[in-house]
Amino acid sequence: MYQVPSWRYWLVGIVLAVGLLLALPNLFGDEPAIEVARDDRAAMDTGGQQRILGILDAAKVAHNTAYLEEDRLVVRFSAVDSQIKARDAIADAAPGEYIVALTSASRSPNWLRALGLKPMSLGLDLRGGVHFMYEVDVGAALDQALQRLAQDIRARLREERIPYQSVAVRDQTVLVVLRAEADVSAARKIIQSDDPGLTLTEEQSDGATEFVVAFTPERIKQRQDLAIEQNVTTLRNRVNELGVSEPIVARQGLDRIVVQLPGVQDPNQAIRVLGATATVEFRLVDEANNPYEAESTKRVPIGSKLYTTREGQPVLLKRDLIASGDQLTDATSGYAEGTPAVHVTLDARAGASMLKATQENLGRRMAVVYIERKRLEEGEVCNGIRSGQSCTEEEAISVATIQGVFSSRFQITGLMATEAQELALLLRAGSLATPIDLVEQRTVGPSLGQDNIEAGQMALAIGAVLTFIFLALYYRVFGVVANVVLICNVILLVAVMSLLQASLSLPGIAGIVLTIGMAADANVLIYERIREELRNGNSPQAAIHAGFDKAFSAIADSNITTLIAGAVLFVFGTGPIKGFAVTLVLGIFTSLFSAILCSRVFIDLIWGRRKRLTTLPV
Repeated sequence: MYQVPSWRYWLVGIVLAVGLLLALPNLFGDEPAIEVARDDRAAMDTGGQQRILGILDAAKVAHNTAYLEEDRLVVRFSAVDSQIKARDAIADAAPGEYIVALTSASRSPNWLRALGLKPMSLGLDLRGGVHFMYEVDVGAALDQALQRLAQDIRARLREERIPYQSVAVRDQTVLVVLRAEADVSAARKIIQSDDPGLTLTEEQSDGATEFVVAFTPERIKQRQDLAIEQNVTTLRNRVNELGVSEPIVARQGLDRIVVQLPGVQDPNQAIRVLGATATVEFRLVDEANNPYEAESTKRVPIGSKLYTTREGQPVLLKRDLIASGDQLTDATSGYAEGTPAVHVTLDARAGASMLKATQENLGRRMAVVYIERKRLEEGEVCNGIRSGQSCTEEEAISVATIQGVFSSRFQITGLMATEAQELALLLRAGSLATPIDLVEQRTVGPSLGQDNIEAGQMALAIGAVLTFIFLALYYRVFGVVANVVLICNVILLVAVMSLLQASLSLPGIAGIVLTIGMAADANVLIYERIREELRNGNSPQAAIHAGFDKAFSAIADSNITTLIAGAVLFVFGTGPIKGFAVTLVLGIFTSLFSAILCSRVFIDLIWGRRKRLTTLPV
């Protein structure tokens, strides 16, 4: 008599029960919601919950339910209009205190949420939102690295008292021209600094020694990759500041970054904040030269740079930086003496540099330079340096006399209120390592996302029904068992995706449909093998046993080849391709479990214990 070990009954029963529990939240659907977090990063508590609900009640915004989840408050609504009104009401009643994100929340009962169970995460094509594709200016990343290298070489040559004529960036290299009396060997040692990422070429010109310093190809690629990764991190921080729920920020290809913001329907603010490269620099004023003369003659003294104030007046600033925006650890907008200001905190290194600069230059002037790079629209005039469709504008927003010594904490003034708020956000999230350009933008409305969901559900239902009919007609009762196994397979797949919070997209639904076909194929292989054993004259029990054992190798081979293809799609694919690959790979594992273990247990329950079994309905 053919029977499976009892442990397989327990394994299948426990796995199916756990899978059903994990998949259960997906049955309740979702509804519009907001996630409210405190702007100071502290966790929301019951007091904050009562205050938010009080604001909504005062604004007469009806809500369904509210609950604390991790460090934020989730409030659910019946309609999108109420969701938007709630966001605006909180922003008006408590400006700057909370970050409000538009999202959707599951209607799951409290006991499921208490267990930490969540439905599958929906992708942008199903949920709606905006999709951005940014191109990173990797050439600017190399130029920035060369500028920093030139500044370091100048500083070290001055420290070692080695005279030089100039240190400047030229054609993706740094050209160092020494004076005739300079110690060439000492300068060479300083410039190389035992750095394997630098190449040094020595030349002679008019009796002076010139060094051409360049990065190796490996260092150039490393610097470009680092710039892209820094930009990805910065964009993630800016998305968090915008308060978007479940965003996706990822590198794509050699020099591009994909940003997907589910639930966002107005992309204008997101474009302005994500793509902005606004930052600040702190420089000393060149008191020894006349800025008006430099402006009129177009001859700027060596070691200085000409800027314009917001009042249109020229000012000469020294090229050596005291501190820059990427050295800030915190920035908040507020007011200082009745005018908008940004309260900043520097890191330890920049604080020490600021302390030294203010100690040595009391009574002299220091300027704050505001730098913004933006993409020009057609016909728009650039008031700075133009590069293709991009424009970099620099202006001295504040020129003030150093009245006292300070280091890490001070204020930036000279801004308008909206500028102060956006600059504080950008500085707090971090400045972009190199400029980025928006090359693609798509907006998926919530109605289109719902249409995609309904189309995907229809495709899944039609595919499943046709498969069920074929199996039931062709394999009779065994086909009905196969249909039950396919339903178990879908439940397990949904359960695993819910547990891993894998994002379900429209191609992912296609992957589920394909998984049903693959799972049916495994059952077909088993049943055809059982038929063959019956035709060879074996008893029904022996045919069942041989059918499962001999079909296993064919099932394993076909699924392993598909698994390899899915893994390749996941590693090298992006966006929808990767979503399809995730569903496909997970479906392979659930199909193997359901076809081999579940089928065997179910068939054993029906026919395995019959002692006088003469035929099989297959």
